[in-house]
Amino acid sequence: MHWLSNITVVLLVLGSVWVARSAARSRFWRESAIELWRRRRLAILVVGVFVLIALLDAISWIGGGEGVAAYQPRTIVDRIFQPDTFREASYSAPLAKVAFYGGQPLDHPGAHLLGTDILGRDVVYRALKGVRVALLIGVFTSLIVIPLALLFGVTAGYFGRRLDDGVFFVMTLLASVPSLLLLIALITVLGKGTLQVCFALGVTSWVGFCRLARGETLKLREADYVSAARALGVSDFRIMMRHILPNLAHLVIITFALTFTGLVLTETILSYLGIGIDGSWGQMIDQARNELSRTPVIWWNITAAAVLLFVLVLAVNTIADAMRDIADPRTRRETQ
Repeated sequence: MHWLSNITVVLLVLGSVWVARSAARSRFWRESAIELWRRRRLAILVVGVFVLIALLDAISWIGGGEGVAAYQPRTIVDRIFQPDTFREASYSAPLAKVAFYGGQPLDHPGAHLLGTDILGRDVVYRALKGVRVALLIGVFTSLIVIPLALLFGVTAGYFGRRLDDGVFFVMTLLASVPSLLLLIALITVLGKGTLQVCFALGVTSWVGFCRLARGETLKLREADYVSAARALGVSDFRIMMRHILPNLAHLVIITFALTFTGLVLTETILSYLGIGIDGSWGQMIDQARNELSRTPVIWWNITAAAVLLFVLVLAVNTIADAMRDIADPRTRRETQ
């Protein structure tokens, strides 16, 4: 099924290009993009590097290897690191020339920048493989959470009455169940897999933003410009698209950042419980728990995963903070 991943990557790239070209035609988004680049240039470059690594780890094809690897799809990252041959017998320290235990000469002395794990796998390679999983969890699940929350929150807040009562009942019902227990139950029913975990995370994560979107819509629907549009005969759908949703843009941006961060960290908890996603940073951190109690301490496995996780979360939050100030109409009015 590697071809499905390749097609998905192509569609995502084409979709991103289309969105960028469409946004470039709008003066608001064009000026916002320029202002965002001026404020958060370093953070944007950092996120761009993570996205590039994820794309290189998503494009795969068969061929070019030896033995069994010649008949298995391998990504560009796999072909760069050659994990089948670029490995040791067990632990080795960063840039070491001998094994961590026993002092035997390594097959690749001084070549492992961050050493190897208990199975002899290169830590840099494992950390880079976790980038695609983290972005997949954060972005794909956020694309489930935010539209779902906006759909129910805006419609409930704008129309009110029985629709609002029904949505509020569902939100209260889901909020009354501990999210972690509900998440574990869904994964147990759906099965352990990337798509299943993303779907389960999406189902359990939309309530908070839905409540916020509902509250903001209740306030915005009483605004003078909304009343004027309704008096002029503008349809409810057009009012929501032209007057309600644009005023929620800053909330969508900051919610995306908070949701992205929370989802990646939640996956770490799931890996601790043994139901996370294979190849994730959470799995690396979970496997490194016992290594910290060894003498001497094996620190490079957990350090690689934790540092990349910290850098990605910090960069996303920094960009979202600046974008919120840019997209918020009240903030824009104060700075003009």
